Amino acid sequence: MTDPTAAWAALMRVHATLVPALDRELQRTHGLPLTWYDVLAELDEAPHRRLTMGDLGDVAMVSRSRVSRVVDELVDAGLVTKESNPADGRSAYAVVTTQGRRRLRQARPSYLAAVERGFTANLSIREAETVARALGKVLAAGGPDD
Repeated sequence: MTDPTAAWAALMRVHATLVPALDRELQRTHGLPLTWYDVLAELDEAPHRRLTMGDLGDVAMVSRSRVSRVVDELVDAGLVTKESNPADGRSAYAVVTTQGRRRLRQARPSYLAAVERGFTANLSIREAETVARALGKVLAAGGPDD
């Protein structure tokens, strides 16, 4: 039987290899760090194209503690605005701007092409489905602190 931690080790190696390469690609071609792309994509898909900072921290690939800093960088770049949350004075919404949506649309083909080259082109459809299903099970189970 294969070492049960082999899948974990392979996942960590793939992540450590592909994520920095994707980040470099987006920065080189569009001036967008991968963290910015991810936050813009999450906001663009959200209802009314906005999320509270807490909700954004739950869905974005940046840590909850770092999401505010990334949003501040996006605000400074004119790609996101912050709006007060009338239902909760302690929280704010991050809202993608028209310029942010335009930059996201411009970067999306490069992002998808890089994911294809570095990841999906190396898997059959069945393998990709299996990976997605297996990782979905892990995510549904929650982390060690859940």
